[in-house]
Amino acid sequence: MDFTPTEEQAEARDLAARIFGDLATHERLEATGTGSDPELWKALCGAGLVSAVAELGLLGLVLLLEEQGRTTAQVPYAASCVHGLLALTAHGTAEQRERLLPGIGDGSVVVSGALPAQGGVRASARGGVRTSAQGGIRDLARGTLTGTVPVVPWLRDATHVLVADAGRRLWLAPLAEGTTVTPVELTAPWSAGRLTLDDAPAERLGGQDAYAGVLATARIAFAGLQAGVCAGSLARAVAHVNGREQFGRPLATRQAVQLRAADAYMDTEAIRVTAYEAAWRRDMGLPYDTHALTAAWWASEAGQRVVHTGQHVHGGAGADLGHPVHRHFLWGRQLDAYLGCGGEVLQELGELIASAE
Repeated sequence: MDFTPTEEQAEARDLAARIFGDLATHERLEATGTGSDPELWKALCGAGLVSAVAELGLLGLVLLLEEQGRTTAQVPYAASCVHGLLALTAHGTAEQRERLLPGIGDGSVVVSGALPAQGGVRASARGGVRTSAQGGIRDLARGTLTGTVPVVPWLRDATHVLVADAGRRLWLAPLAEGTTVTPVELTAPWSAGRLTLDDAPAERLGGQDAYAGVLATARIAFAGLQAGVCAGSLARAVAHVNGREQFGRPLATRQAVQLRAADAYMDTEAIRVTAYEAAWRRDMGLPYDTHALTAAWWASEAGQRVVHTGQHVHGGAGADLGHPVHRHFLWGRQLDAYLGCGGEVLQELGELIASAE
């Protein structure tokens, strides 16, 4: 394994760091509220940092999402890259890629993902059946969707949504006819919404294996985002304890503080390296399903520990809703919930390992 970024990946990461650092400031984030920052999204797309993911691979995207996480920048970067660009690149037809990828790259098309499957969406026939010996719903090129998904991150920013039906088949639906979006506020400001589908037109994306591949890719990408959130929280904590004095000595000289910071650093590195390994394996065409779950487990379990540490060492200031470190706390807890609590992820990992024996 070699996690050293290529020259292109390193240049893209550095460019992303500059853009996020310039535009995702504390003042701008406060002004944005719980929505997204359209100016920042325009800057990222204009710099080619969305379209470039097709060439940079999942490891490249993880590096870019780390930079987003450091600043908790409010843009649908992970969602549109994973559920849009990478999903279409891996599972879309030539016609779908030609029609949709340019718009995703320039930001005029934003895709959110109603994954993992919750069993609340049914697919029905609407023409476009492919010829097959088996026939049936699995061979539909187009259909309609009916049902409800309670929470979809970044749905309020999206033009399209990738939906998993009750049979774990993937459908790409424009947010137009037959779709209703109701705003939902989450722990973190992810522009989420409740998706209601009523005979909404949709097109199939990929075959029966597409769902598992896209879900694993999403877990890896959001684990990378969590690595950045934790790194940002830890950096703020270190700056605080070095600058804050108690009884004539910096807080950083206290052994208890040092131990908390050391544990948070090791947890952050564990999240990062497991996300890197899983992303690298996907890019190399190696099996990565168990590695994706391992990365998700570390991001969920260790991530919430790190952001709690970041808030705790700030003392009372960390509980201030307007303090920058509190934003990292909210993102870390939201990613913990999104990836699934540690016990759930560990159970799925154990079942997957047992089924392969």
